[in-house]
Amino acid sequence: MLAVSLSVIRPARATTKRLDQKVDSVLNLMTLDEKIGQLVLYTSNWDVTGPVMGTDNLKAIREGKCGNIFNAYTAKYTRELQEIAVKESRLGIPLLFGYDVIHGHKTIFPISLGEAASWDLAAIEKSARVSAKEAAAMGIQWTYAPMVDIARDPRWGRISEGAGEDPFLGCAIAKARVHGFQGDDLADPTTVLACVKHFAAYGAPIAGRDYNTVDMSERMLREVYLPPYKAAIDAGALSVMTSFNELDGVPATASHFLMTEVLRNEWKFKGFVVTDYTAINELVPHGVAANLKDAAMLAMNAGVDMDMQGGAYNDYLKELVKERKVSEEQIDTAVCRVLKLKFMLGLFDDPYRYCNEKREKETIYAKENLDAAYDVACKSMVLLKNNKEVLPLKAGQSIALIGPLADSRRDLLGSWKAAGDWDQISSVYSALKKANQGVRVTYSKGCELTGGDTSMFAEALVNAKKADVVVMVLGESCEWCGEAASRTSISVPDIQKKLLHEVSTLGKPVVLVLMNGRPLALVDEYEWSDAMLEAWFPGTMGAEAVADVLLGKYNPSGKLPVTFPRNIGQVPIYYSAKNTGRPYEPDGPEQKYRSRYIDSSNQPLFPFGFGLSYTSFAYKNMRLGKSTITGNDSLEVSVDVTNTGKYPGDEVVQLYIRDLVGSVTRPVKELKGFKKISLDKGETKKVSFWIRTNDLAFYRKDMSFGTEPGKFIVFVGGSSDAENSKEFSLTE
Repeated sequence: MLAVSLSVIRPARATTKRLDQKVDSVLNLMTLDEKIGQLVLYTSNWDVTGPVMGTDNLKAIREGKCGNIFNAYTAKYTRELQEIAVKESRLGIPLLFGYDVIHGHKTIFPISLGEAASWDLAAIEKSARVSAKEAAAMGIQWTYAPMVDIARDPRWGRISEGAGEDPFLGCAIAKARVHGFQGDDLADPTTVLACVKHFAAYGAPIAGRDYNTVDMSERMLREVYLPPYKAAIDAGALSVMTSFNELDGVPATASHFLMTEVLRNEWKFKGFVVTDYTAINELVPHGVAANLKDAAMLAMNAGVDMDMQGGAYNDYLKELVKERKVSEEQIDTAVCRVLKLKFMLGLFDDPYRYCNEKREKETIYAKENLDAAYDVACKSMVLLKNNKEVLPLKAGQSIALIGPLADSRRDLLGSWKAAGDWDQISSVYSALKKANQGVRVTYSKGCELTGGDTSMFAEALVNAKKADVVVMVLGESCEWCGEAASRTSISVPDIQKKLLHEVSTLGKPVVLVLMNGRPLALVDEYEWSDAMLEAWFPGTMGAEAVADVLLGKYNPSGKLPVTFPRNIGQVPIYYSAKNTGRPYEPDGPEQKYRSRYIDSSNQPLFPFGFGLSYTSFAYKNMRLGKSTITGNDSLEVSVDVTNTGKYPGDEVVQLYIRDLVGSVTRPVKELKGFKKISLDKGETKKVSFWIRTNDLAFYRKDMSFGTEPGKFIVFVGGSSDAENSKEFSLTE
């Protein structure tokens, strides 16, 4: 056992030098085998997220050859494993326990893409805070989140796990989630260590197929894909996970450019880097390593500190040191990074501080946690259509609730449900029945999620004919998004569309509630429904949130964090595209030789930032503080926003900028600010933004980052289609 004093180090009260001394005091006692063990992460097999390697994990823990475990939770179970490490290994170095706490642990929040649709940073941070408390109470100190990958291809299943298509919004959400997980002090046993993933550009696989090659210019990488990772690290994240994809011909796990040149040298990252599941092993099929030994060498020399599940470091690092292909100094550096975080988490002070069964019982599904999940679920919902004010539902109406997702509970939790339990949550059907808002509800499943069986149509149509309003809950299975869940179709399955169409012919008002983990192509659904509510996969309290939004107890305020295309042929489609040399003007005369489709509009069905409300908002009197700025000046942009409708409501006011002329081409619009405001009926608020010169900076022709003088247009409104605009100039 360790003989040195290993009291917890709190960086706010102790110097980095003192912490380094503590780490060195442990390192100096370790054999090479024990050092390598701190760079090994194995699964407990409690919850498997990939192919099992068959490692004898308990034996490795006892021998000091496994310093970290994932997929283990509950205070009791993690304590049992921790006792083996502390009491039975030679040095008693505590284990670090990790888990995929992506959008909740036991209390599940909306999928991350849904949370992003709230545009509510305080609510998103609180979601991460609740998730951390629950995970920490069950013995977990490390979450593999936030996922900050920018994604612009809805075919990719993991678009559900991120914040959408825009780097500005992605940066803001990354910061909020990191602070929610880690708080202000990692030694607080209600916090967990955040892990920024997947580094880098995992969200841009060719053809939208998971794990596929990524190929882009360094300009695109730095302008769009890298900023959210940097924002998360600047917010204090101290672990980073490598991505599965290759970039510029090199798999990320072997990329010295990413892991050392960018992450450590440019960004001054001080934490540790962990692979994704067996990513070192996958360097062999990638074709950059001849065997697993070569793969271990490449990963360590690239700057990867910890091997998740693959066994490559355990099996080959010692041999590589003997062959001088990897230095022991490199291993020491990696070990120090891992030990430092164990100190900061307080594990050397008390290895069992996260194994408190009393706290576990008090924390899991606590009322305040469920209240927070309900709040975020309500805020995440996006009203896409509401003709003739069909919504909210009215007291006294009879409702025909139809659809394969209307009485589903499992699907509400979405992908990466962590330890969530769908057996004790409500379905939309049961929540509507319990709402007691003066509506009468009948339920018909109507059809399965897929297939061709129409035998249930008849009952659904009978109930629809008798009802005042039909509410249909359609979309995807929760299994159709997330990892290894890419799709070549982004349409609602044909059987569900056929059911919707037949119901629509009855002449009844039709409300479509969508559950899905990606943008869908919804042209037909838009035509066949009177109202559309995007509910995503809304989590543990999602059914109650859906019911209350439909019934008007909550006025929807969500805005899309990602563009919804008309059809898959438009993919990838995003608001911040370049103009091209032959831009198409949809309102102009016939333009054959322009950048356009001959069989579809260029425009999406729903643009980035779009979302309706039960009330309406008017934007007037947009003004600039000045027409020209220089040097370190800032420019005030203000607008008056008025609630012109019948209900109090929230609006997300968005600011976009266009750089008209640059040394390289610039996007037609870029989000540079947003504010969520609440307005009573008839109320007007002045909303102000400040544009600083750094907001106008970009990677110039020579790849230096900075500004160029010229003219800019600033837009303010309720979506990326905002038309209120003013022009200003930046001078040298």
